Amino acid sequence: MRSPLPVLATLLTAFVGLVLAAPAQAQTAPIPMRIGVIPVIGASPIFVANGEGWLKEAGLAPTFTTFESGPNMIQALASGTIDVYVAGVAPLAVARTKNIDVRVVASTAVEEMVFVAGPKLAPFFANGASKAEAFAQFKAKEGRPARLATQPLGSVPNTTLQHWLWQVAKADKANAEVVSMGIDATQQAILAGAVDGASIREPALTIVQGRNPAIALIANGAEMFPDQPGTVVGVYGAYADRNPGAVESLVRSLIRADTLLKSDSAKAAPHVLAALGKGIVDLATIQKALTSPAAKFTVDPRAIIVATKAMQAYQVSIGALEKDVPLDGLFDSRYYEKAIAR
Repeated sequence: MRSPLPVLATLLTAFVGLVLAAPAQAQTAPIPMRIGVIPVIGASPIFVANGEGWLKEAGLAPTFTTFESGPNMIQALASGTIDVYVAGVAPLAVARTKNIDVRVVASTAVEEMVFVAGPKLAPFFANGASKAEAFAQFKAKEGRPARLATQPLGSVPNTTLQHWLWQVAKADKANAEVVSMGIDATQQAILAGAVDGASIREPALTIVQGRNPAIALIANGAEMFPDQPGTVVGVYGAYADRNPGAVESLVRSLIRADTLLKSDSAKAAPHVLAALGKGIVDLATIQKALTSPAAKFTVDPRAIIVATKAMQAYQVSIGALEKDVPLDGLFDSRYYEKAIAR
């Protein structure tokens, strides 16, 4: 009869192997990362990083929730519904005044917001008149101020629109009315003629001009607000403290995505389409939007600190922020610096 000892030895070896392997498996389990995002071209780096599989490759298990504006997303961040915020930087200053610990670990795009005029308003900018005169002439003819759509007070779109209207164009406040609504509603309103102008981003710019060439681009991002900080990646403080490696992996993946967007937008486009398309936008539109003058990608969070301070100061002046908030602690560039040092 065969001795049972070799069999027992084999079983024991297998058991020991499983015991020793268990901690390693636990350590490499994917780290959940709940990401809130607005559906704009400026957020493309996160879509590309996810679509290329780089987030999963980095040990992350991402899930995405779409929001209409940054201020709405702040509520989700404060309630613990999301871990990562991908939207405009302006609402984060407001969040800090409410003791919400969120840290900007990366930028994704700058100078995204542009101003377009609908068919009724656009002709007034084409006759050589100043922008302030264009709004005045529109009111004189229509008997009402121009209605201009943007996102809620405190958002980057709202802030940049007001800055352009009152500080750059120097329009009379009696000649322009700012109307707050969501991103999708803004696009629909300008196409339907329900508003006369709008502060929009890509892919909305490419979409509305493609559907109605009479919608004119009046001001680019640099004119709206010089070096305008756009979409950023903010991480909830408690999440970052628990998962520093995950945050660094996220930033490293964004750097790879930024490189692909700049070197091969055609390869990046399908990932952006999958996130933004929803069956109503085609690949050609996304490819055009990715190479638009309103699509300027950058990941380095240090590049937008000065402009963010300027934007915050303007927010105070228009009542979107009660007072200047020290930016110490808002920008955390350590993850970016570690990522590029590798």
